[in-house]
Amino acid sequence: MEQKITGFIEKHGLINKGSTVMVGVSGGPDSLALLHYFHTIRAAWNLKVIALSVDHQLRGEESKEDLHYVKKICEQWDITFIGESVDVPHYKKERQIGTQLAARELRYACFKEQMEKHHAQYLALGHHGDDQVETLIMRLVRTANASAFSGIPAKRPFSNGYIVRPMLAVTKDEIIAYCEAHHIQPRIDPSNKETNYTRNYFRKLVVPLLKEKNENIHITAQHLSDTLMEDEAFLQEEAKKVVDRVVKYNEKDRKASLFIDEFTTHSSALQRRAFHLILNYLYHELPEKLSYVHDDYFFSLLKNKQSHVQIDFPNKLIIEKSYQVINIYFQHPLPASSYYEKLEIPGELSLPNGTILTATYKEEYEKEDNTSYMLAVDEVQLPLYARTRQSGDRMSWYGLNGSKKLKDIFIDEKIPMHQRESWPIIVDESNTILWLVGLRKKEQSFRGEGTRYIQLKVQNNHRRD
Repeated sequence: MEQKITGFIEKHGLINKGSTVMVGVSGGPDSLALLHYFHTIRAAWNLKVIALSVDHQLRGEESKEDLHYVKKICEQWDITFIGESVDVPHYKKERQIGTQLAARELRYACFKEQMEKHHAQYLALGHHGDDQVETLIMRLVRTANASAFSGIPAKRPFSNGYIVRPMLAVTKDEIIAYCEAHHIQPRIDPSNKETNYTRNYFRKLVVPLLKEKNENIHITAQHLSDTLMEDEAFLQEEAKKVVDRVVKYNEKDRKASLFIDEFTTHSSALQRRAFHLILNYLYHELPEKLSYVHDDYFFSLLKNKQSHVQIDFPNKLIIEKSYQVINIYFQHPLPASSYYEKLEIPGELSLPNGTILTATYKEEYEKEDNTSYMLAVDEVQLPLYARTRQSGDRMSWYGLNGSKKLKDIFIDEKIPMHQRESWPIIVDESNTILWLVGLRKKEQSFRGEGTRYIQLKVQNNHRRD
């Protein structure tokens, strides 16, 4: 077994000589065999070996005894020992998560802290070849996403170094034989015999059946995992390039936008991974309800011929198709179904959608742009108001024969659906629409000398994104 592990370490470049290696040790056969292996090679490899054992407080005095047992073994083998205790029951209740996840999060937090404290380059864990088989089968059962169908990595970045798993090259039976050959008496966690945990179910009932067909299935599984990870790493890098080219992020609003025509020029494999990168960016933590079904929704949306379509994702994430643009954003509480605010002159008005509107009197006409409007005082009925759209709203402007519905103006201007309800509209006392801010201005008569004006300006106006 020692030769298999050493060969695996060298093949995958897991550890450099002269390093500090922390070994996660529970007291079971896997971790004790791994610790013993490093005990035997530390002189030849010039390694500093530290054992780290974590008591999860799940089995009372029994788990405390595991900690003391590992400490005693380390004293016999002259290995530095670090023991930690974490309150999994309290943590799982506080976070409202399962026992296994709570234990893992606290355990890895200890690993990270101790690696940094002792400047360890590597954290070695005792996952073995049978674990690899179990992991791949579990993911095959649970996922339809190729990028998620990968095994346990032999080496991955962690804290200030790497997590390494040298025993992926060997089976559980080989580990048991190794312990017997070196008179190592591990402690057995009784929960490992239960089948109510998902992994234990596969370990006890599924993997043995596969081994009947292929006793070296752990080698096959490891080769498959390595190949999948190499392929996926390449595809992820290509997908990142796609995202950099075609996706526009708005960090402030936690929003992503892309043009469908540009996005769909890339292969479906890259589109799918790019979409997952967007979701990873927007979600702080991917929700459990997110599945391959949502992938199908998204790609159906790309092909939908309708101008405006919206689909809802978990945790109030909205994916909206507006003509040839996809906007992905979280639903924010609307400021109100409508607003109708009086505008003082001079004065400043902050609208619920973030627009800041100012009004001042001017004795002379000043040049206008999309963010400003010069109104002749004698052509409006004061006071002025800022409001949201109302049913039946219409307006007219220079060059238009008659009037046009605001709904049609928004469609013509390709304004996203989620922006229309809060788009600011300036009206006078007669409720005549003077300015659909940033889009249309009411036609006014010739402005001669002596005309007094009201200058309206907006800041943080709606962007067409």
